[in-house]
Amino acid sequence: MAYWLMKTEPRTYSWQDLLNEKDKTTQWEGVRNYQARNFMRDRMRKGDRVFIYHSVVKPMAIMGIAQIVREGYPDYFAFDSTSRYYDPNSLKQNPRWYMVDIQARFEFKNPITLDRLKGIPGLENMMLLQKGSRLSVQPVGDKEWNLICNLEQYIPV
Repeated sequence: MAYWLMKTEPRTYSWQDLLNEKDKTTQWEGVRNYQARNFMRDRMRKGDRVFIYHSVVKPMAIMGIAQIVREGYPDYFAFDSTSRYYDPNSLKQNPRWYMVDIQARFEFKNPITLDRLKGIPGLENMMLLQKGSRLSVQPVGDKEWNLICNLEQYIPV
């Protein structure tokens, strides 16, 4: 099993939005960064766990844990000329963009803020905490995952 962190702007799509979905499941579409796309297309596997992180808000924080329930497949919004994620260079026979499906599993009793994460010994090398790190989909190491999960109580959703 691998571990990941996915950033979302809660004004666009929040942790609560995921909890409100049928079966608490959604497709994680609209990623338009090649490195993030490669993680989704090539490395994310069914069963992998994901921190859902609220960005561009105060405070920025990890809200809960989701699980990959469908591995990478072409992001069909890229083929839809009415979608904000439309890409005329992404072709059905040669898709440029991919998405995965995730399902909410656990919610942190108290969100784990970015400021709090910055003060935890052992997280210094975490991608999220690196200056200039803006990647919306990023790997999380086993040690980092375990440290973060032990910071706060989490409950099944």
